[in-house]
Amino acid sequence: MWLNSLKIAIIEKNTDSLQKLLDDIPKYEDKESKEQAIYLLREALELLHTLKDQTAADMMKIKKNIAFLNSTERVSLNKFDITS
Repeated sequence: MWLNSLKIAIIEKNTDSLQKLLDDIPKYEDKESKEQAIYLLREALELLHTLKDQTAADMMKIKKNIAFLNSTERVSLNKFDITS
């Protein structure tokens, strides 16, 4: 059951489900289940790293866009301008 839930969470890229599943990893006795769990945990780790890198790249884009918008903003003078 846990292995199937982990597979689904990886396919759906559901980080909340992954977190819950990683908090409660069962102990498997048979070799096949252990190997499956190890493989799926590696896939989950790779997915989390990919999502982390993607989030960092998106944050950088947002910061650049904010900086651009701030640079194009008209500077207001803090003095009395009688020419306008």
